[in-house]
Amino acid sequence: MHPKHGKLLIIDDDEDVLTAARMFLKQHVATIHTEKNPDKIPFLISNESYDVILLDMNYTRDATSGKEGFHWLNKIMEIDPSAVVILITAYGDIEMAVRAIKEGAMDFITKPWENEKLLATVNAALNLRQSRMQVASLRQRQQQLSADLDQPFHDMIGTSPAMQEVFGMIDKVAKTDANVLIIGENGTGKELVARAIHRQSERANEVFISVDMGSITGTLFESEMFGHMKGAFTDAKQDKPGRFEIASGGTLFLDEIGNISLQQQSKLLTVLQNREVYRVGSNAPRSINIRLLCATNMPIHDMVDKNKFRQDLLYRINTVEIHVPPLRERVEDIPLLVEHFTSVYSQRYRKNVKRCDPAALKKLEKYAWPGNVRELQHAIERAIIMTDTDVLQPEDFFLQRSEQQENGIYTHSIKLDDVEKITILKAIDKNDGNISKAARELGLTRTSLYRRLEKYGLQ
Repeated sequence: MHPKHGKLLIIDDDEDVLTAARMFLKQHVATIHTEKNPDKIPFLISNESYDVILLDMNYTRDATSGKEGFHWLNKIMEIDPSAVVILITAYGDIEMAVRAIKEGAMDFITKPWENEKLLATVNAALNLRQSRMQVASLRQRQQQLSADLDQPFHDMIGTSPAMQEVFGMIDKVAKTDANVLIIGENGTGKELVARAIHRQSERANEVFISVDMGSITGTLFESEMFGHMKGAFTDAKQDKPGRFEIASGGTLFLDEIGNISLQQQSKLLTVLQNREVYRVGSNAPRSINIRLLCATNMPIHDMVDKNKFRQDLLYRINTVEIHVPPLRERVEDIPLLVEHFTSVYSQRYRKNVKRCDPAALKKLEKYAWPGNVRELQHAIERAIIMTDTDVLQPEDFFLQRSEQQENGIYTHSIKLDDVEKITILKAIDKNDGNISKAARELGLTRTSLYRRLEKYGLQ
């Protein structure tokens, strides 16, 4: 025998009906409340959470039309949209049943009822209520996950001029539907910028779909991005929408866009131009409506010069460009970041670490951070796990050996931008400032070299 569960509310102006229903159903349902006066419905359902409500359609003032029943049905649905309502009437009327279900009732029974029919209807209603509550719970969990992602731990922190410029750009572009290309080294927070744009956009209540383009293999590119039909290839067991379809109505973030092949670039461009996708195995186009955000840590303009990235695709994705600065260019933000991550990881690991010693902070400020904010975050997490004191000391941080800067760049850094900047400076110095000769030695056009000089502020 299954344990009794569920909470029922039965509303009927006939005391005999209430008694009969209660006597039978109490064998199967955990809690039953009955009420003769429908005027008490708002109070009852505002103060109790009922799994199922059995509602009489007709009361003494209006014996046959069901008008009062529809009034109270609408009132219940207004107070609790997830309520599961079964309507009761002595007058079997198919039109009334259809209208009741259209207006939100789960089912309709006539009195006098057969007990088996009543029990089956109530059990089905209890199952429906359980399903609705599970869906609501999942939705709340999803909303909470989204909210957690938007908490300060995941957000951008900084008061430096470089970060203020980024914040200003976000404010300007977010409310538009312009395509944005976010450029920056690994660990600088490019996805955080994308999420901030989405949160401030008109699409904030729609989905944000993030795709790491570097992780999608060539053979799966079309299936993952555009979807496929059942049987389109060996493992296609069912129809599957691609990322563009899933993101339709919201924002699609393509991370590491510089990693895709020229063939994939061509297919991507076609979709962006036509605003529609064809699933693999289908000839029917599907319209898409997305806001496109892209990011890369690669020198994408140079890739265009070298025919490794399509210029027409670059024009399409970078209506606006946002450059996220490396941590070494916003050293003044390090104390804020340290304070923030110290607080986060102290709570997470239940440690009583209050702050970072000034000497330790100075050590962190002198370090080049080739892994940027992500590397700093991991360094603090590791330090908090390992420390036995409530103040982080210099010896709590195990950083790469940092040498003196050369031409304003830390020589231990192996970041492409850093190496390129040093190489350009050396080539110009070797050629006594002659840009044409330096460009020839570097294998670049004068235009490309000038672009790099502007990029690194060397003009």
